[in-house]
Amino acid sequence: MMWRSELCETETGKLTAAKAFLLDAAMLLHRYGTPSHRLERVMCKVASSLGIESVFLYTPTALVISMKDADEETTVVRRVDSGEVHVDKLFRADEVLERLERKEISIEQAKDQLQQIDQSAPPYPFVVYAAACAASCAALAVLFHGSLVELVAALLIGLCVAGIERVQSGLGRQRSLLQPVAGFVAAVVSLAIARFIVPLDDRLVTLAGLIVLIPGLSLTVALTELAVGHLSAGVARLAGALVSLMTLFLGVAIAWRFAPNWRVLPEHPADTPVWWQWIALIVVPIAFAIVFQARMAQWPVIVAVAMLGILVSRSVLPYYGVEVASFAAALAVGCGSNLYARLRNRPALIALTPAMIVLVPGAFGYRSLSALLDHQTIEGVEFGFHTVLIAMCLVGGLLTSNAVVPPKRIL
Repeated sequence: MMWRSELCETETGKLTAAKAFLLDAAMLLHRYGTPSHRLERVMCKVASSLGIESVFLYTPTALVISMKDADEETTVVRRVDSGEVHVDKLFRADEVLERLERKEISIEQAKDQLQQIDQSAPPYPFVVYAAACAASCAALAVLFHGSLVELVAALLIGLCVAGIERVQSGLGRQRSLLQPVAGFVAAVVSLAIARFIVPLDDRLVTLAGLIVLIPGLSLTVALTELAVGHLSAGVARLAGALVSLMTLFLGVAIAWRFAPNWRVLPEHPADTPVWWQWIALIVVPIAFAIVFQARMAQWPVIVAVAMLGILVSRSVLPYYGVEVASFAAALAVGCGSNLYARLRNRPALIALTPAMIVLVPGAFGYRSLSALLDHQTIEGVEFGFHTVLIAMCLVGGLLTSNAVVPPKRIL
């Protein structure tokens, strides 16, 4: 990202330091995964503190900003790409913006600090990130009632997916290539293990191994944006999530057609012990906390909020079904995150994002496409319907939590 000095004259005409800062800050928050309804509100608040009347229009691929001060009104349009959620950088950027609002630092100091945040290294080296991806895949295999063999296979595929992501990033290739390549590799590896090493449920292993790339969180965020009236951002993000899911499954489908005779299921499927499920439930939020670049000091609240949502979901599910359980779990996660934000004066997104990843229905969307490919049309439609229904229940729970425990901070 190019950071401006006092005046920017080449692309946007003359921008004062305050307007240039607002543009840069909005692009930074955009690139690190801030939802549209939160980004627009927080940037309007910062602009107001600087004496600038502003309107921010955000979509996953575009940023339109209109800024008006005593001298003139300026409108800026930027083509941008929304990145993955980066909890640590969002947390640090929010602190800088809050200090600027309170007049504790100048615009120039805030600009320098945001530049340092933008250029700072991730809190974890790639080896730790890859291990977290592998651990999350293995834990999901346990939660899907896989055997020990399937757990190990999912772990290996998680490492492969992390490696593919690293190679794609290093080569500077388009991220759109990551999904089909990763899907193909995951499916081929699981089929090869079943054919040449030990029989296993390759469908379960492939799903668990790709869980980091399945866009369940993007789907939920998109429906949240639609529910709060951010239609352009919500529709764009929803379309992006569906296309990502389909391109991911495209690679899987090609692998299934490439090696149709490699599938060997175990004669006597073995489940893992029940207590492994509880270990997996603790591992998953920690692993996703690392994937979303949350620092270790934030792990306790992330695990606490995630476990609260899981316990609520499992307690409600036997009595009222998956829809009410999803709503109640999202309500608990939202209230817990907002309560943490109020007590510690921190962004609710720190706990909310990693905790919600355990609840989002991305696996149902994957299973819907899988069933349709196997010509199980009714089952595929049912899975697709459940995907949307559960996502809407999660959105309803999150919106209700904002009314029950109003968040102190916008982020």
